[in-house]
Amino acid sequence: QGGLAVSTSSGGLLAGNANLNNAAIIWDSNKIVSMPGQPAFSVVPTSSQSNITVNDETVVAFGTEIYDIGSNFASNTFTAPVTGKYQLNVNLRLQDVDSAAAYYHINLVTSNRTYYSIVDPDFGQDAAYYTMQLSVLADMDANDTALLKIYQGGGTAQTDIHGGIWTSFSGYLAT
Repeated sequence: QGGLAVSTSSGGLLAGNANLNNAAIIWDSNKIVSMPGQPAFSVVPTSSQSNITVNDETVVAFGTEIYDIGSNFASNTFTAPVTGKYQLNVNLRLQDVDSAAAYYHINLVTSNRTYYSIVDPDFGQDAAYYTMQLSVLADMDANDTALLKIYQGGGTAQTDIHGGIWTSFSGYLAT
């Protein structure tokens, strides 16, 4: 059961438990290293969120997992399984963007700090759509969480968060 086993089968290197059923590190003959159990996730909304609240934060709902290695994503929240640096990425497609709003900002809220991206939507008219993006290398301790919120400052509650692949939240353990 325990212990370490190393195999050089297929011209590469496998390292894992004694019988190598669940290799932790795979190094192939092309010198490509992979760690199949490395925490990673990618999620999208199951449906659109209509008419987000004005002058208050709205949690972005992610109901469809594309993948979730380690089962660390639940209830719109990623929970870091181990301490490390996590690459977190957000694409948030807004529809019916209100040009009368003072700003929109997305908040990637982690236990240690909040990361922001902001836009002034004064495009001269309401925009049919606009995509906000944010990528960070976040320091997270074991059991820290990451959650995405959006805030619309002023204007009318007419903006929707697009459901499906145009809106996404992903991340992985980098170091």
